[in-house]
Amino acid sequence: MRSPRLSEPALLTTPLAALHHELGARMVPFAGYSMPVQYPAGLMAEHLHTRAHAGLFDVSHMGQLMVRGAGAAAALETLMPVDVQGLAVGRQRYGLLLNDAGGIIDDLMFFRQEENAFFIIVNGACKVGDIAHIRERIAARCNIETMPDHGLLALQGPEAVAALEPLVPGVARLVFMSGAHFTWQGTPLFITRSGYTGEDGFEISVPGNKAEALARALLAQPQVQPIGLGARNSLRLEAGLCLYGNDIDATTTPPEAALNWAIQKARRTGGERAGGFPGAEKILAQITNPALLERKRVGLVALERVPVREHTGLYGENGEKVGVVTSGLLAPTLDKPIALGYLPPALAAVGTRVNAMVRGKPVPMEVAATPFLPPNYHRG
Repeated sequence: MRSPRLSEPALLTTPLAALHHELGARMVPFAGYSMPVQYPAGLMAEHLHTRAHAGLFDVSHMGQLMVRGAGAAAALETLMPVDVQGLAVGRQRYGLLLNDAGGIIDDLMFFRQEENAFFIIVNGACKVGDIAHIRERIAARCNIETMPDHGLLALQGPEAVAALEPLVPGVARLVFMSGAHFTWQGTPLFITRSGYTGEDGFEISVPGNKAEALARALLAQPQVQPIGLGARNSLRLEAGLCLYGNDIDATTTPPEAALNWAIQKARRTGGERAGGFPGAEKILAQITNPALLERKRVGLVALERVPVREHTGLYGENGEKVGVVTSGLLAPTLDKPIALGYLPPALAAVGTRVNAMVRGKPVPMEVAATPFLPPNYHRG
């Protein structure tokens, strides 16, 4: 008798699952969840609507946690190469969780709510491993509280503030990478003026049992349309932002990923709290001496109207393979093919030309500065 086949684990759902189906979303597996990749309007329309007006994204699959305690800031600095202790209350910063070889376990956002309390958002596909890693390394020094009962909404676009301010008075006072506690119809919200599209916008942490009601209220605003994962990807790529698992991973160091800007002076060689994070010797050496790098993340623009997708090989003038594309598509706003990828430092200067091999045909590409599109953040 043949043994029964083990079934695949059921996909998790977010608090907005019923709403996605009601709105006609095409659902796909993503990070262990059933998530909307697009709605009936389609990726192009969703992308352009976000650039012109405001788009609402369900990002409730991402991990939310609080780290508290008198030693929380110092403890977090043992995990990341960023300046946690110097971050002001009420401000947010981009962080990098590292392994002992200096590779990036995940990229994340962290916010200092109080002197000894940090709110952290990690990627959905990495959250189980991230939380286990954080607990293993620093649980003896501070309290780590996960927030599985909270949803997370991202409202992005130049009209995001016009849509949110009538519902949550006061959010217009926030500037990029700041945030505060608010209430909506008696529901506590934690809102930051941030996002991952290159546009102005907000990320809203909301109790899961109120997430659908808040999403419906936002969608009732004339500026707002629902946006799926497809447009979220094209928007972040135009903004030159990394996607974990594509453009950065556990084998990539921050200098290789062109993320030196995320390592503040205090944590670098000669800084007041230099080093003390995983892989510090290797990473600080790469920052001080870029000749140690064997590859570097770059932006690329195709010189022909041919989309160049992830995993496509990049070749030099003599036909030798020199790199690889990690993300790529036809950019809706720019109406041209763009990509991120890795090349040797000698080929990483803006204007350098390489060929991508697409279905056996070489497509010329040129190294370009990122972001591909100027950001539209509200800095006050």
